[in-house]
Amino acid sequence: MSIRVYPEYNGLVSVNPLEETGISHDEISYDDRLYWTSKLIKRIVRFRVLTDPGFPMYDISYCYAERIDGKIIPVQLPFHQLTKKFWKTELYNYAKADGVNAKRLGFFDPLVFSTVY
Repeated sequence: MSIRVYPEYNGLVSVNPLEETGISHDEISYDDRLYWTSKLIKRIVRFRVLTDPGFPMYDISYCYAERIDGKIIPVQLPFHQLTKKFWKTELYNYAKADGVNAKRLGFFDPLVFSTVY
Protein backbone atom coordinates (compact mmCIF):
# COMPACT_ATOMS: atom_id res chain seq x y z
CA MET A 1 0.00 0.00 0.00
CA SER A 2 1.33 3.44 -0.85
CA ILE A 3 0.26 6.95 0.04
CA ARG A 4 0.75 9.95 -2.20
CA VAL A 5 0.15 13.56 -1.14
CA TYR A 6 -0.59 16.15 -3.82
CA PRO A 7 0.49 19.58 -2.50
CA GLU A 8 -0.72 21.17 -5.75
CA TYR A 9 -4.25 20.04 -4.82
CA ASN A 10 -4.36 21.48 -1.30
CA GLY A 11 -2.74 18.40 0.25
CA LEU A 12 -5.08 15.83 -1.28
CA VAL A 13 -4.09 12.34 -0.12
CA SER A 14 -4.33 9.27 -2.34
CA VAL A 15 -3.93 5.77 -0.91
CA ASN A 16 -3.00 3.19 -3.56
CA PRO A 17 -3.01 5.50 -6.59
CA LEU A 18 -3.52 3.89 -10.00
CA GLU A 19 0.14 4.45 -10.88
CA GLU A 20 1.03 1.80 -8.27
CA THR A 21 -0.60 -0.88 -10.45
CA GLY A 22 1.71 -0.10 -13.37
CA ILE A 23 -1.38 0.94 -15.35
CA SER A 24 -1.81 4.45 -16.70
CA HIS A 25 -5.12 6.10 -17.54
CA ASP A 26 -3.99 6.04 -21.19
CA GLU A 27 -4.16 2.23 -21.15
CA ILE A 28 -7.81 2.13 -20.06
CA SER A 29 -10.20 1.24 -22.88
CA TYR A 30 -13.07 3.62 -22.07
CA ASP A 31 -15.09 2.44 -25.08
CA ASP A 32 -15.46 -1.04 -23.57
CA ARG A 33 -17.33 -0.60 -20.28
CA LEU A 34 -18.78 -3.76 -18.72
CA TYR A 35 -21.37 -4.23 -16.00
CA TRP A 36 -19.92 -5.95 -12.94
CA THR A 37 -21.89 -9.16 -13.57
CA SER A 38 -20.06 -9.78 -16.87
CA LYS A 39 -18.26 -13.12 -17.10
CA LEU A 40 -15.62 -11.35 -19.24
CA ILE A 41 -14.16 -9.70 -16.11
CA LYS A 42 -11.07 -11.56 -14.92
CA ARG A 43 -10.22 -9.41 -11.90
CA ILE A 44 -10.63 -5.93 -10.45
CA VAL A 45 -7.39 -3.93 -10.70
CA ARG A 46 -8.55 -0.74 -8.95
CA PHE A 47 -11.63 0.23 -6.93
CA ARG A 48 -11.31 3.96 -6.16
CA VAL A 49 -13.47 5.83 -3.64
CA LEU A 50 -13.50 9.49 -2.60
CA THR A 51 -14.36 10.98 0.77
CA ASP A 52 -13.82 13.88 3.12
CA PRO A 53 -12.56 13.55 6.70
CA GLY A 54 -15.55 13.24 9.01
CA PHE A 55 -17.97 12.41 6.17
CA PRO A 56 -19.52 8.96 6.78
CA MET A 57 -19.75 7.87 3.14
CA TYR A 58 -17.46 6.84 0.29
CA ASP A 59 -18.39 8.12 -3.17
CA ILE A 60 -17.39 5.68 -5.88
CA SER A 61 -14.92 7.34 -8.23
CA TYR A 62 -14.19 4.47 -10.59
CA CYS A 63 -13.68 0.75 -10.86
CA TYR A 64 -11.29 -0.78 -13.41
CA ALA A 65 -10.93 -4.44 -14.26
CA GLU A 66 -8.78 -6.66 -16.38
CA ARG A 67 -10.91 -8.40 -18.95
CA ILE A 68 -10.15 -12.07 -19.74
CA ASP A 69 -8.32 -10.93 -22.90
CA GLY A 70 -6.03 -8.70 -20.80
CA LYS A 71 -7.63 -5.36 -21.74
CA ILE A 72 -8.19 -2.91 -18.86
CA ILE A 73 -11.74 -1.56 -18.86
CA PRO A 74 -14.08 0.48 -16.64
CA VAL A 75 -16.66 -1.48 -14.69
CA GLN A 76 -20.17 -0.19 -14.12
CA LEU A 77 -21.37 -0.80 -10.55
CA PRO A 78 -24.97 -0.83 -9.24
CA PHE A 79 -24.19 1.71 -6.49
CA HIS A 80 -22.55 5.13 -6.24
CA GLN A 81 -21.96 5.35 -2.48
CA LEU A 82 -21.04 3.04 0.39
CA THR A 83 -20.78 3.84 4.10
CA LYS A 84 -17.21 3.97 5.40
CA LYS A 85 -17.96 1.81 8.40
CA PHE A 86 -19.77 -0.99 6.54
CA TRP A 87 -18.51 -0.68 2.95
CA LYS A 88 -17.37 -4.32 2.77
CA THR A 89 -20.69 -5.67 4.03
CA GLU A 90 -22.65 -3.40 1.69
CA LEU A 91 -20.52 -4.32 -1.30
CA TYR A 92 -20.84 -8.02 -0.40
CA ASN A 93 -24.64 -7.68 -0.21
CA TYR A 94 -24.85 -5.94 -3.60
CA ALA A 95 -22.60 -8.62 -5.09
CA LYS A 96 -24.58 -11.48 -3.57
CA ALA A 97 -27.83 -10.04 -4.92
CA ASP A 98 -26.32 -9.85 -8.43
CA GLY A 99 -24.52 -13.19 -8.33
CA VAL A 100 -21.05 -11.58 -8.32
CA ASN A 101 -18.18 -13.16 -6.37
CA ALA A 102 -16.65 -9.91 -5.07
CA LYS A 103 -13.90 -11.66 -3.15
CA ARG A 104 -12.76 -13.74 -6.13
CA LEU A 105 -12.69 -10.63 -8.32
CA GLY A 106 -10.46 -8.88 -5.76
CA PHE A 107 -12.70 -6.12 -4.40
CA PHE A 108 -11.51 -6.78 -0.85
CA ASP A 109 -7.79 -6.91 -1.68
CA PRO A 110 -6.16 -3.99 0.19
CA LEU A 111 -3.96 -3.29 -2.85
CA VAL A 112 -7.03 -2.95 -5.09
CA PHE A 113 -8.99 -0.62 -2.78
CA SER A 114 -7.94 3.01 -3.25
CA THR A 115 -9.10 6.11 -1.39
CA VAL A 116 -8.73 9.82 -1.95
CA TYR A 117 -9.40 12.29 0.83
